[in-house]
Amino acid sequence: MDHTPKPVRKARPAVKQASSAALSDSAVAAPQPAKPSNIARRRQAALTEGGVEYTAKRRELVELAVRVFKDKGFKATTLNDISKAANIDRATLYYYVASKEELLQEAVQDMLKNNLEEADRIMRRDELDQRGKLTLLFKMLMVSYEQNYPHMYVYIQELMHEVPHDSSPWAKQMLKQTRRFEKMTMTLIAQGIDEGVFRPDVSVHVATNGLFGMFNWTHRWFKPSGKLSAEDVAEQFCKIFLDGITLRTA
Repeated sequence: MDHTPKPVRKARPAVKQASSAALSDSAVAAPQPAKPSNIARRRQAALTEGGVEYTAKRRELVELAVRVFKDKGFKATTLNDISKAANIDRATLYYYVASKEELLQEAVQDMLKNNLEEADRIMRRDELDQRGKLTLLFKMLMVSYEQNYPHMYVYIQELMHEVPHDSSPWAKQMLKQTRRFEKMTMTLIAQGIDEGVFRPDVSVHVATNGLFGMFNWTHRWFKPSGKLSAEDVAEQFCKIFLDGITLRTA
């Protein structure tokens, strides 16, 4: 009997085969784009059609959701909270809106758009000087906050600081509109300085940021049912801000 040890056959490396198999499996299992659900298709169809009853119910849900956001906080609020407040089930709610973000976005986008349109009209009033135009802008902005309470305040408190970092079309549009409003204010202050109406030692940039800081902080203390109306607050802001930057002549 031959006892000579036979050579051991080495197993072939399976790395390439395993890699190929893995690639093949991953290619087969590659996720496909999610198809819209039936309820999402129904919602889109209803939005496109724009029926009176559907639009009215959607607006009602937007108004209700903003009140829930104000009481509970936007980040803490869930769609379940909103459906319970509206006394409808989740499926019905999804027929009208896809997310709580959509509810808040719709609540504030028209308001800002309307404010800009009114601001444009004020800017075209040639009979007013810079101080007069700024006074009307202040009153328009504060009255808008009051009439649409608490829509804009929820946005200012909960989402406004995130908009510059959000790449969604809605956020880009909101940022663009906000910048337009800021630019109008900066233009009026700069013109007032050039024409000797406002003090030359005032920074246009700092003055504008200070002004909007006053308005944006009112969400912490202003209530429409309080002792001061929106026009009262705007008048006080005019005294503080405009009297502070107006050039005093001897």
